[in-house]
Amino acid sequence: MKKTVTTLADGRELIYYDSRDDAVRDAVDPRPLTPVVSRSEIRHDELTGDPVAVASHRQARTYQPPADACPLCPGRDGHESEIPAAEYEVVVFENRFPSLSGGVGRCEVVCFTDQHTASFADLTEDRARLVLDAWTDRTGELSALPGVEQVYCFENRGQEIGVTLPHSHGQIYAFPYVTPRTAQMRRRLDEHRAATGRNLFDDVVARERTDGERVVLETEHWIAFVPYAAHWPYEVHLYPKRRVPDLLALDEAARTEFAQVYLELLRRFDRLFGPDEPPTPYIAAWHQAPFTDARREDFGLHLELFTVRRASGKLKFLAGTESGMGAFMNDVRPEDAARRIREVATA
Repeated sequence: MKKTVTTLADGRELIYYDSRDDAVRDAVDPRPLTPVVSRSEIRHDELTGDPVAVASHRQARTYQPPADACPLCPGRDGHESEIPAAEYEVVVFENRFPSLSGGVGRCEVVCFTDQHTASFADLTEDRARLVLDAWTDRTGELSALPGVEQVYCFENRGQEIGVTLPHSHGQIYAFPYVTPRTAQMRRRLDEHRAATGRNLFDDVVARERTDGERVVLETEHWIAFVPYAAHWPYEVHLYPKRRVPDLLALDEAARTEFAQVYLELLRRFDRLFGPDEPPTPYIAAWHQAPFTDARREDFGLHLELFTVRRASGKLKFLAGTESGMGAFMNDVRPEDAARRIREVATA
């Protein structure tokens, strides 16, 4: 992998990741941009203690532009883009409309491909591996920034999820705090250790391998399964079989095999609801150990992939119980979801 670091016209960092050592990335951003002015602040819910980022400047962010005005397409033939190169493989840049900024974290955009209509599932295994390498590199770089406690790599896919730009991309957040969901996992990790003397993540993976009913696929280094108490109608968790706390700790064998496994999962998701259904909307979320946690080696890196579509033409809305009380009600039995995801491999 070759990494080239440069800047955009307003001073934001732009990073090219290339599979070729001879790639030259010297294109200059010609846009007359003014420096980004963003004022994010972190407040805390007095009743729960949960942190909330307040970022009112994001109201002005770009929303569903036409294809000829896409800011993530290459900047060739006079096209104004966040990426001035005429072509690219994988690119990361600082978000112009960040949720976290001004000394309270950092937000980055990850472009997986320069093809406007391609999805992650359309990538080659080599390109998917390059994305993994970029996620890993950014995890290491961002974790070293002052005040950063947790690095979160994720992809939102589809208008149903709320995606503002249709071009295939993901994001990376460097949080100045431990997110509420991770804090919950840490508490459960400690409770399980106190009650059993064992590691919670190891026990979850071992149970799923033994039971087998919810396993979607298993390879030498990875296992994917629908969790026992899945929150979403179709939800898959992907774990490396050797527990590690973060992307940086994955060994070469697991890294090499990841692309094949992850692309297979995404392609199965796209076949879940039949050929006449539009592409499946989903969220893909990497869960990594906080870097400030003295017990971080006990944490189990994993990716959670889920869709808000519960059936053909029907969405799972977070209504009264989920949004109001955080009490999830699942419309699909996890064992049935796992069976369906296994079946579409041969559909």
